[in-house]
Amino acid sequence: MPWSRRFLPSLALLRAFEAVLRTGATTAAAEELGMSQGAVSRHIQSLEAQLGTTLFLRERRRLVPTQAARDYGRSVGRALDLIGRASMELAANPGGGTLSLAILPALGTRWLAPRLPAFLSAHPGVTLNLATRLRPVDFDAEGFDAAIHFGTRDRADCDYLDLGAEPLVAACSPAFLAAHPVAGPRDLLELPLLQLETRPRAWERWFAHHGVAQIAPQGMIFDQFATMTQAAIAGVGIALLPEFLAEAEFADGRLTRAWGAPVPGRGRYWLVWPRTRADYPPLRALRDWLATQPLKGAS
Repeated sequence: MPWSRRFLPSLALLRAFEAVLRTGATTAAAEELGMSQGAVSRHIQSLEAQLGTTLFLRERRRLVPTQAARDYGRSVGRALDLIGRASMELAANPGGGTLSLAILPALGTRWLAPRLPAFLSAHPGVTLNLATRLRPVDFDAEGFDAAIHFGTRDRADCDYLDLGAEPLVAACSPAFLAAHPVAGPRDLLELPLLQLETRPRAWERWFAHHGVAQIAPQGMIFDQFATMTQAAIAGVGIALLPEFLAEAEFADGRLTRAWGAPVPGRGRYWLVWPRTRADYPPLRALRDWLATQPLKGAS
């Protein structure tokens, strides 16, 4: 992209700026960068001259960042992090083939991770880097090639692969069910109902599916399926869990169905990627492989 040189400062200037902003002193920045304090100060002055903007106020031998410097620093820090990560990935795999994938914690741990050996065995040239995210990914800022997302196809600049729906089952520990017998869906209204922060109306839809019009009472709220599952196992209450994510707990008897068949959730699981990355070979490999790995119990 043909930027004016004025708006493309050298990495040396940006590293000095980022270090001073982060450490709060040219002395600390100089020690970190292996430079003299005078060299760091000159780098800051050069960057200010190049940008035509005051970044630090000189107060009693201290550099106090301006608000403009703080705002600029957030973007510079992200950019340096992306460059550093790309360099590290290239060094680890000089032939290319590194794929950075954002995953949902429970799906990544329970469903994706056990299947990864098969993918990596079939694609030995691909290096896969995983990071968990609970919120939608900013592909430009975070540098991910793709993400596993729950919800809808709501991003116009991205393409999607449908991985499946999320059938939710009301689950609790056998001891909890023995202490609180359930004869029908209305009985659950009198029991503690565990809720996931990102599925605020899941219980309401579950009751409506079973012909109960009342809005479900509020209960404990969790930010991840994993902690909500453990709470249900411990007898805290009844949780709505994706059936395919709790297979092990149902199989070994730590969880049992409180009542009723699984109810389809409102959203679906998707692999999502920016259209600009659609032809990236490692992404194509993952996309083709995931198409052969439907979520068990999902449709």
